[in-house]
This record gives sequence, structure tokens and C-alpha cells, in this order.
Amino acid sequence: MNTGGPYVNAALLCEKVLQERDGVLSMIRVVDRFTLMAMSAGEPLPDPLPTATVSFTIALVLKSGLYKGSAPIKFAIHSPSEQTIGESTIDVFFEGDDRGVNLVAPQQLQVREEGIYWIDVMCDKALLTRIPLRVIIQRVNQGSLKWAPGAS
Repeated sequence: MNTGGPYVNAALLCEKVLQERDGVLSMIRVVDRFTLMAMSAGEPLPDPLPTATVSFTIALVLKSGLYKGSAPIKFAIHSPSEQTIGESTIDVFFEGDDRGVNLVAPQQLQVREEGIYWIDVMCDKALLTRIPLRVIIQRVNQGSLKWAPGAS
């Protein structure tokens, strides 16, 4: 017999999460990557690029299993260069069995580099899951755009 818990039922990044009065969640526009445009008017783009902001909501659904009682749930966000760039902790209460908790956490993440940002989800210092978020930076030099004659 399994003696563990809590368990991850869902761990998603969304544009928006609706939470009805009965506790039911609706995840709107599940995302796992953002494409940012870095534009210049002919000059080279600075290196490193200025900080940009990406907005998303973490939707985390946990089920108790055999775990009962209060527990700290911690989110830690790591950049592609493996620096911890954000942390938050919330205490939740698990009733046991199939009962659980829904956590909805809007985020404004300041990004400076492209690559995969990892969001670690921990309970009592044990890693429950990792959520990836890829940031792609497209560099566009508007001064280098050329139009072919007769093109429409």
C-alpha cells in the first residue's frame, strides 16, 4: 500500500485561472513558452538586452493522499543560468485521502535571458514537481528589412 502524499494532480502555467464559488478551476490558455521581440532601428541591440516582463498564472492542484495537516508549499523560480530569481511560500492544510488544495498564483516575471526557466514546487523541502517555462527572444533589426520591387 502506498504511504505517501501529497500528490500533484495538476501543475500548469496559464494566462488566467477562473475559480468558481464551488472551488472548481478553469485554466484559460495553458502556456509553456513566451516569444519576446527585441527590435532596433538599425543600431545593434544591446547585450545584455534590457529586462522584459512576462505575465502568467501558476495553477497547482494537490491531493492529500495519506498526508494530513499543515504544510508549507514553496515555489522557487530559476533562470536558465540556474540563479534563483524568485521564491514564495504559502502554508496549506491537507485533510487527507482525495481531498486537496488548489493554489492560484499570478506572476510577473522579470526576464533578462532566453532559455528555460524552471519553477520548482516543494512541500516540506521535498521536490513535488518542476514546471518549465521557455523564453525565446527574437531579435529584429528594422533597418535591415528590404522590400522586393513589385512585391505586395
